[in-house]
Amino acid sequence: MKFCSLYSGSSGNSIFVASDNSKVLIDAGLSGKSIEKALKEINEDPHDIDGIFITHEHSDHIKGVGVLSRKYNIPIYANELTWKAMINNIGKIKDDNIKILSQDYIEIKDMNVLNYKIPHDAAAPCGYKVISNTKSVCVATDLGYFSEEVKATISDADVILLESNHDVEMLKFGPYPYPLKRRILSNVGHLSNEDCGKAIVDIAKKGKKKIILGHLSKTNNYPDLAYKTVVNELNENGIEIDGDISISMAKRDMPSNYIEF
Repeated sequence: MKFCSLYSGSSGNSIFVASDNSKVLIDAGLSGKSIEKALKEINEDPHDIDGIFITHEHSDHIKGVGVLSRKYNIPIYANELTWKAMINNIGKIKDDNIKILSQDYIEIKDMNVLNYKIPHDAAAPCGYKVISNTKSVCVATDLGYFSEEVKATISDADVILLESNHDVEMLKFGPYPYPLKRRILSNVGHLSNEDCGKAIVDIAKKGKKKIILGHLSKTNNYPDLAYKTVVNELNENGIEIDGDISISMAKRDMPSNYIEF
């Protein structure tokens, strides 16, 4: 399989995942032009994308999906409530490219894409686990907290993109208005650096895996701070970064963490 974070952060998100015969995007939260550029930087052709899977309807996850679908005739996959919430914001989509997810998983050639519930303030938000043969990738961002369902789904994945959105003190004393701070800190908001570290502690002994920290806030976080907070949490619990578990950062504005496994 192949994995690459094209963009990850509060400014926009899009993830590329491929198996031997299938290629998909998870979210398309920047302009179509930006996502085209990122795909070309990793030598991938937008014409080859078999589908775009949408986690939820917020603009940093859907901004470019309509443009890409129309230009390259790409199917868009989302559950029914997410479709209803986003349809007025993505433009006209061909009927054949409207793919409503009505069950927990779907097969695309040699790829199984599992969707699972996440705690976030959207119509029906979900994460995705992409499986091919014995390998799997999970995308778990926009988490108000690390729920048991999320934990059970991602624990055995080989590659995990996990949210490390904010530093709590930066958020509390930062420029955001109080209602927005309260929303981010709530159980349907975003996962803090510290809680991300605790989540990794919970899954670190479930086998060898690569964990990428993503969806960082531009205002309330720094990559170095997120990384150090997570690693400190692991070290305090007796977990060392070694050959079995690796931690890296997804970049906000360019492709990063290209992994073949």
